[in-house]
Amino acid sequence: MEITFIRHGQGEHTLDVPGSLQMEDPSLTEAGKEQARGLAMVFTVTKDDLVVASPTRRTLQTASLVAGESGCRRVVHPLVSPRRFPQKPGAVTLPCDLMLDRQVIREEFPEFEVESGMGQDIWTSGINTMPSDKFAKWVDVFLRWAEDQGARHVYVVSHDGTITAYRERLRKETLSRADFLKDGGWVKEEIEV
Repeated sequence: MEITFIRHGQGEHTLDVPGSLQMEDPSLTEAGKEQARGLAMVFTVTKDDLVVASPTRRTLQTASLVAGESGCRRVVHPLVSPRRFPQKPGAVTLPCDLMLDRQVIREEFPEFEVESGMGQDIWTSGINTMPSDKFAKWVDVFLRWAEDQGARHVYVVSHDGTITAYRERLRKETLSRADFLKDGGWVKEEIEV
């Protein structure tokens, strides 16, 4: 299976770091929207593909622009929500990385299905500060789920730390913050499930 991981376009929360990281529910900036539109020109998403987005406004906005009018299936999944990288003991989720409520997603992004097979715990806590050994098991759960969807290609729109943590697990090699994708960046990974 082939997955393309896409980092969301520039978000409002990155404009005045570190203070702006305290912003809740940041949207894409105008530059971020342009980056997402540019991604739509790079990928030829078809009705046979699957676009999976993290449950944050900036990833849903990016995923909507990438998917465009393709008619593909679109799913919001908590296992690609924000994740701190590297993990730090005692770290807490920043306000900018809080997941949107499922009802808000249904109302504001009705073209997306909200993944319903996950328990309330994962929708509440997410994967942000989850210990690495527990996260590794959830990566396997997500990859099996993605494979079971039967899509021609899977596009995952997520966050720099999440993508890097997935890549590290998949490649079985140590990565660092230097390996983060830039805003609107992407990478393809071959997955053996």
